[in-house]
Amino acid sequence: MDTLAIFGLQLVLSLIVYTLMAKWYVAPWLAEKPIHLALIALIFPHAFRHIGLAFLVSGLVAQPLPSSFAFPAAYGDLVSGLLALLSLLALRRGWGLALPLVWLFNIVGTADLLNALRQADAVPHLGTTWYIPTFVVPLLLVTHVMIFARLLRRER
Repeated sequence: MDTLAIFGLQLVLSLIVYTLMAKWYVAPWLAEKPIHLALIALIFPHAFRHIGLAFLVSGLVAQPLPSSFAFPAAYGDLVSGLLALLSLLALRRGWGLALPLVWLFNIVGTADLLNALRQADAVPHLGTTWYIPTFVVPLLLVTHVMIFARLLRRER
């Protein structure tokens, strides 16, 4: 099996596992919670998105990643992580701008992940950062979808 096929299989299987966990355990538990508590729980994993800066560390990647992937992925993750932290603070403190911040974070964060995932040419160069898109990104995608669902449910 070639590198891209292994990558794709790992990504899809992780996405399936996280989706099942979310559907069977997390979503039913969060459905009973007020929106701000549910959103806090869903946003917390995104507060670790600073880990994406690893794409800029040459010792962690097999060779320097294509800059068309490395810089947008690393800084997109950093910005998304900072927006997640700001959203957490706003939700926790009950700021009036909390939900607009969550919308902003969720749109920016989702766009960042989708942009990174479309750049398959970077896969062979990921080195030890391989776990980020195959293990962490599926969790982030599932929680982004859950955040959108909760926000849209509130709008109705």
